[in-house]
Amino acid sequence: MTRGGLTAKLLVTNSRRDGIFMTSSLRIGTAGWSIPSRFGSDVPGEGTHLERYARAFRCCEIDSSFYKPHRLATWAKWAASVPEHFRFSVKAPKTITHEGKLACSPELLKTFLEQVTTLDAKLGPLLFQLPPKFAFELASAEAFMVMLRDLHPGPVVFEPRHPTWFTAEVSELFRRFHIALVAADPTSIPEATYPGGWEALVYYRLHGSPRVYYSAYEDGRLVPLATDMKARQKNADVWCIFDNTASGAALGDARRLQQLTE
Repeated sequence: MTRGGLTAKLLVTNSRRDGIFMTSSLRIGTAGWSIPSRFGSDVPGEGTHLERYARAFRCCEIDSSFYKPHRLATWAKWAASVPEHFRFSVKAPKTITHEGKLACSPELLKTFLEQVTTLDAKLGPLLFQLPPKFAFELASAEAFMVMLRDLHPGPVVFEPRHPTWFTAEVSELFRRFHIALVAADPTSIPEATYPGGWEALVYYRLHGSPRVYYSAYEDGRLVPLATDMKARQKNADVWCIFDNTASGAALGDARRLQQLTE
């Protein structure tokens, strides 16, 4: 698909509010669907951890895909384990983001997309988290976005972690390709604290602060976040994923944020 054809396709999708992008929903979940024993009563019932988790939450982030590919049968099994309204976001492989630094072959990207689209209607945003030392370079970033959009019209979010990705020029590039920027916590880049890029998708990733992957969040952080998410939900598909899973805090934080947004 040419860039002109791509843009036309995206604009048609964007104008249809029941389409793939403009769902105006609010989703809260965790990275993975592990259920720590201390939170077992929050997700009771029979079944696998995923089946139990999906009765309490409307989304989760698959991050194991960053480390290794999964068989198509595994993706299909996950999709069959959750209700129709449930959505998975999926983290792109490190071979694309960290080893390839977005300069991957079309075949590598196609292989990843072949796997994740097995989730069918339950596929949510694709997440591309970039290495902290990976600086922005216009030509390579744009080339990757063209390739990605030629292959995948669905929601996409980037989590860059180098200051050079947070400029007006870069924001315009992301908006042009209908790609959102993660609002991350913690971060040493002030601009990365807030959602950026394409405004119709808002994606928070809370990694645990002050101790990354371990610390739980207090109401002092969650209450204003809930207010912000509810306000943004009027015009966007809003996600919040807790990645502070090393201590098991993520599930408790997600349940608390659910209560605050009800």
